[in-house]
Amino acid sequence: MSEHLVPVVEAPSGPLSEEEHAARAQAMDIAPVVFDVEAYVEDFNRSVVGAYRRGIADVELPADTGVARSIIPPGTAAVRDFSNLSAHIPQFIAEQCVGCMACVSACPDTAILAVAVPESQLAPAISAFPWKRADGEEIPETASSHFVRTRKYADVPARKGIEPAMFGIFVDPQHCKGCAECVDVCKAEGHDALIMIDKVPNEPTGESTLERYRRDFSFFRSLPVTPPEYRNEKALADLMLGEHALGYVGGAGSCAGCGEASAIRMLVAATRQVYGPDSMGIVAETGCNTVYGSTYPFNPYLVPWTNSLFENGPADALGIRLRWDQAGHQDRRLWVFGGDGAMYDIGFQSLSRMVASGADIKALVLDTQVYSNTGGQSSTASFGGQVTKLSAFGKAVHGRPERRKELGLIMLAHRDVYVAATTPAHLNHFYRAIMEANEYPGPAVVIAYTPCMPEHGIADDAATRQAKLAVDSRAFPLFTYDPRRGDTMHERLSLQGNPNVKEDWSKLPDGTPVDFLDFARTEGRFAQHFRNGVPSDEIQATRAERLEYWHQLQELAGIR
Repeated sequence: MSEHLVPVVEAPSGPLSEEEHAARAQAMDIAPVVFDVEAYVEDFNRSVVGAYRRGIADVELPADTGVARSIIPPGTAAVRDFSNLSAHIPQFIAEQCVGCMACVSACPDTAILAVAVPESQLAPAISAFPWKRADGEEIPETASSHFVRTRKYADVPARKGIEPAMFGIFVDPQHCKGCAECVDVCKAEGHDALIMIDKVPNEPTGESTLERYRRDFSFFRSLPVTPPEYRNEKALADLMLGEHALGYVGGAGSCAGCGEASAIRMLVAATRQVYGPDSMGIVAETGCNTVYGSTYPFNPYLVPWTNSLFENGPADALGIRLRWDQAGHQDRRLWVFGGDGAMYDIGFQSLSRMVASGADIKALVLDTQVYSNTGGQSSTASFGGQVTKLSAFGKAVHGRPERRKELGLIMLAHRDVYVAATTPAHLNHFYRAIMEANEYPGPAVVIAYTPCMPEHGIADDAATRQAKLAVDSRAFPLFTYDPRRGDTMHERLSLQGNPNVKEDWSKLPDGTPVDFLDFARTEGRFAQHFRNGVPSDEIQATRAERLEYWHQLQELAGIR
């Protein structure tokens, strides 16, 4: 290949000016690209997104510049409509709500949102909104039913001399897929402030359920963001009330109740809210997250992201990190997203090299214990005995014969790296892990347990419930490892967040132990190991292996 085709250009020692960029482009025989971003996004939303929503894109649209460059503008998925996907939708029971924000964090589709409005501002806002049906007929306002006076947002601020605020919850019918996880989470918190109701074409007011929800959500959109004085820094779920929190706008094509999507939107919220709306970028390795995050023309992100191959996201990120640092953007947070194959298996070496480099890059491992995107095959993250499409339960072999690989332990061996094993179900632990990873001056790896409904054989509303049970049963123990805490392993490693950390198994209030078999019995991927209710030898072996791993963590943390 000629030198003309492979130009050798000296790397810059610092940020480049526009003139230097132009000179380098000319030296490389490359014409500078002139791209009017605002004009392109406006035209894209009008013509491309509109055509796809009307179902005429394949007939009427030519290939455009964005398609040729594999570009999807930010936030286009905000207009995607899932309102006809489910016959049911959550309804808010205001008087039962305490403002814990668990439902808002858990929703994988950004379909349930909250706001705190100072009491003196709420009534004028309600009065100013046009309470009318789609046909223009006036109806009684319905906004008041979405608000409640809580101790958290009214009484506590009042004691500090701050005007009390009314707390409101609203459901976006356009993005809600009817998974009911918010209802399950609320019930688990003991509040019962959400129930599922039927969508009906004619309510007593003469409008449909969807019409009422759309109008009420439009009212929510008319309100200002929650003032910062009503957000509790110690209650990390309050991050979702922030002005920059919604960097993942919903409308993604993920399965109903997807455990991955909750982890992603919580990470994006925690990063943007702390560092600002232009503070981060994402390199996404091929997997479910890249499919449901870029179903053309719908992009749920308001942050820049690029899709790399199945095995080289960290390598891609190293190049981006170097270029950002050269351009003077050392303060930007850079995250790599990947699943079991991308991080545990085919891309493991790339992840290891990224960590060993000491580069300021963070990795989120979406741990589903299975290759969901390629048909549900097993990975080295799969549990022993797990039944997948490529580890069937037969006469000779009963599911996956190998033990699960513990990526967390391997990452600890890299030493100068922040490592966490967490779940979105453990709100404070997850948010704290993301915030500590962002603060750490070097590489960080956050391994998040993210249930997959079809591959785990669980219900759409079960992501939070199963993640909590995975931790309680030692199937997936929580931990954080921070080199800043000290020189020894037990100083750096914390098991805080796990129940009964000094014992083998956690216990119910009545003293009954909870072990791996209690977890396995609740999921379809282990069902064949419990024929006639008797656990197989293989699943018993996995129970012993999970206890062995827990003992190792206890030993490293100085507990055992």
